[in-house]
Amino acid sequence: MLHLIEGAFPFFALPFVISLICVPIAKRIGFALKVYAVENNRTVHHGKIVQMGGLAVFVAFMISMACFLKADSTINGILIGGSVVFLGGLLDDMINLSPLKKLLFEVAGALIAILVGGIGLTSITLPFGIEINMMPFSFLVSFIWIVGVTNAINLIDGLDGLSAGICFIVVCTIGFIGFFMGRRDIPVISLILAGAIAGFLPYNFHPASIFQGDCGALFLGFTLACLSLLGFKTTTFITLGFPVIILFVPISDTLIAMVRRKLSGKGIMQADRSHLHHILMYKLKLGHRNTVLVLYLVTALFGGTAVLSYFNEQWGMIMLVVLTIVAEIFVEATEMINPKWHPLLGLCRRLTGHPKKKALLEETDPGDASEVLTETEAEEETDDQEDEDQLADAETSEDEDLSDENEADSEESEDLK
Repeated sequence: MLHLIEGAFPFFALPFVISLICVPIAKRIGFALKVYAVENNRTVHHGKIVQMGGLAVFVAFMISMACFLKADSTINGILIGGSVVFLGGLLDDMINLSPLKKLLFEVAGALIAILVGGIGLTSITLPFGIEINMMPFSFLVSFIWIVGVTNAINLIDGLDGLSAGICFIVVCTIGFIGFFMGRRDIPVISLILAGAIAGFLPYNFHPASIFQGDCGALFLGFTLACLSLLGFKTTTFITLGFPVIILFVPISDTLIAMVRRKLSGKGIMQADRSHLHHILMYKLKLGHRNTVLVLYLVTALFGGTAVLSYFNEQWGMIMLVVLTIVAEIFVEATEMINPKWHPLLGLCRRLTGHPKKKALLEETDPGDASEVLTETEAEEETDDQEDEDQLADAETSEDEDLSDENEADSEESEDLK
């Protein structure tokens, strides 16, 4: 065990140190270029916060990959495609690209990963030794997966440390399973990406001094999507679900958002304030830090389920069913999709009479941030009040000094007379 840790340490340590050093540099560059996170009715931050932290993660990952891995077509596909996606996110952070233009960068990155890197799902082995050749559908499935996961990670990047922390848990899980599958490349790439994220997280965890921006979120999403396909491109039926299980939180949140917006007559790409982290933070009033920690826990539970499924399919399936039912009940109780969507709770109500038809949770409008004082806002209001008090004291002191000077001048004038 100690030998394994010693062997893995360099792959994690180098990107960690590079990322830790590069974040302050990225912050200075962001201030110089005025690349700040824009405040709107969906954001929870206040003030000017640089959103170029993804630059540090990108640089740490690229340098470490060059140091530890020999380039081949697969590595080139990930690195070149990731660079294209990162560039699109960086431009969006700087000049606010339209959703369509940003999507074009993601499409280009996915095409490079598939065509240059050969990354994709090629075959599935079913029980009783039945093998299904996925080549006719490999391109389409792989393309949708890469673009979908890339956007899913970007969509959950709504709270300090949320997206980066979830990606850290996910990539560690993928690397762990890859190690036991006998793949050397997957654990190494996973450790490098985990180290790059870990070096960024101390600056990004609540209260964040820098955001990763779209450049960081899109790059992490793209790399995770490619890494998951790289690990399970030729897979058994049970391991086919590993990437979905591991990425349950971002994938489910994205799919629910699409259904919710469609049912409410909004565009699928139209942003709102009803994502999973908004529900926990405002509707359940967990606050900023606790919401992030809860989602870390949920991600770790699904990651653990994927690991359990690898070693024991039966217990892994039982665990997955239980977690899925709990997740569905949560979605229905919090009305994440629609107030009328409650099949499980409706069935339970018809069979047992419980829960009552009244809302299980006290209704709170997630969009009305002014009614729900979050921990972040409370802290910031306290700081602002202290600053105002200090400023008032300073002004009072200056007025008193000026008054004393005037009195002294008056006394001197009377003496002269």
